[in-house]
Amino acid sequence: MHETDDVPTDPDQVRKHTPGGGVKPGAHPIEPNAPEEFGLVQVWWGNGKGKTTAAMGMGFRAAGHGYRVHMLQFMKGGADSVEAVRGEYNAIEAMPGFSYENLGHYGWHGMRDGSAEDSHRTEARAGYDRAEELIEAAADADLTEALSLDGPPEDGMHLLILDEILYAVDHELIDPEEVVALVEEKPDHLELVMTGSHSRPEYLLDHADLVTNVRKEKHPIDAGQRGRKGTEF
Repeated sequence: MHETDDVPTDPDQVRKHTPGGGVKPGAHPIEPNAPEEFGLVQVWWGNGKGKTTAAMGMGFRAAGHGYRVHMLQFMKGGADSVEAVRGEYNAIEAMPGFSYENLGHYGWHGMRDGSAEDSHRTEARAGYDRAEELIEAAADADLTEALSLDGPPEDGMHLLILDEILYAVDHELIDPEEVVALVEEKPDHLELVMTGSHSRPEYLLDHADLVTNVRKEKHPIDAGQRGRKGTEF
């Protein structure tokens, strides 16, 4: 490759041509803002730890830019290995522009933990209906404009996380076709993130822009370690 007069070679000049313009990043006050390039569909699946963590990490990053974020959780109503207070909920409550709701049933479907299986199905159904409502609300909002950081999700959001919805499909509590319908119904500027499932969600591969398989190499749970405060809840 030959150097040309249009390509800077001085380190200071090179830095000025990067997206950050050579300015060291730092924290700034959070003000309502609107993303310029949102609108993709992300799918996070696999048998490894970190799917929900990654989704929430993106949520915090987006909220840090002043974008409106909402997370709807399926199948995470609690278990005897997890305390009632979760660190992520406390952090979300303290973060402007980030909100959440949990429609999971206590226990885990199919795990014989004493919870009623019909109740799991009822909660999953309610979660799906709520997801439809949220997507409709986003469609009614102008997502190219800033949204109130303390407004309800019914006023719209730029990023919607449907956490564990893919597990609900695995457990046959929601039909795969219904999840595809959510993708097809979402407005163009809504970034939609869906997590869960140890099985490859074939039904979504043609509809998603980003598909990540979070693979497990080793996990302390296999050695009997239960969920730890600060890492799992």
